[in-house]
Amino acid sequence: MLQAQNGCLDLPDGRVDYIRFGSGAKSLVMLPGVGDGLKTVKGMALPFALLYRSLAKDFTVYVFSRRRELSAGMTTRDMAEELNCALEALGLRSAAVVGVSQGGMIAQWLAIDHPDKVEKLVLTVTLCRANAVIRDVIARWIAMAERGDYKGIMLDTAERSYSEKRLKQTRLEYRLLGSVGKPKSFERFLIQARSCVTHDTYELLPRIGCPTLVIGGREDKIVTGEASMEIAERIPGSELVLYDGLGHGLYEEAPDFLQRVAEFCR
Repeated sequence: MLQAQNGCLDLPDGRVDYIRFGSGAKSLVMLPGVGDGLKTVKGMALPFALLYRSLAKDFTVYVFSRRRELSAGMTTRDMAEELNCALEALGLRSAAVVGVSQGGMIAQWLAIDHPDKVEKLVLTVTLCRANAVIRDVIARWIAMAERGDYKGIMLDTAERSYSEKRLKQTRLEYRLLGSVGKPKSFERFLIQARSCVTHDTYELLPRIGCPTLVIGGREDKIVTGEASMEIAERIPGSELVLYDGLGHGLYEEAPDFLQRVAEFCR
């Protein structure tokens, strides 16, 4: 049922790693956050398929990375254009699109610039314009990346993403993860991180006409829960779900997250 496959597309501007799993009639596209700048989804088809196996029956799921080599100064809008090229290369005329964090920023642009590609839109722990909290967080991560502190990025991300209950279980795990998997270069991460603070769809969000679900956490220490509320206010007819006691990692912590997404996207 999982039918997990790793793939790579040769687009005009470079190679894009993606994975595919599931056997459902409906297409669902997932876009990960800025951590994609440290490691693409290359070779991750089976782990993703197992993690999100509850989606495999109803959907054929695609998870796209940004291209391997990014150009300096790329914006989230540029990344959405490349995603559109990837969708066309695979013959995906339209799909439900689920964007998490920076992936949600890219998904907003896709829905604005290529509305025919987005049947339904799920924007999770993301924002439509930078606020003081994300500026501070991104500045910290950029400083860590510039000095090659991979472990620092991993630990800071965990501390800002999870509830204290989850952190008690995962702090050791993230310390270990911070000791392995360090990228050869942080340039790709730096480009993606900088694009987060220049992202701004605030004025254009009312153009989004597809059914939209906005999911946020009231305790989000990276983009804030208020950012999700702002998006929902700007997209006509959108639905807002805010989790009490959870933050940026709610898509891992909330037991009903995948069920909500699946029911909405069906």
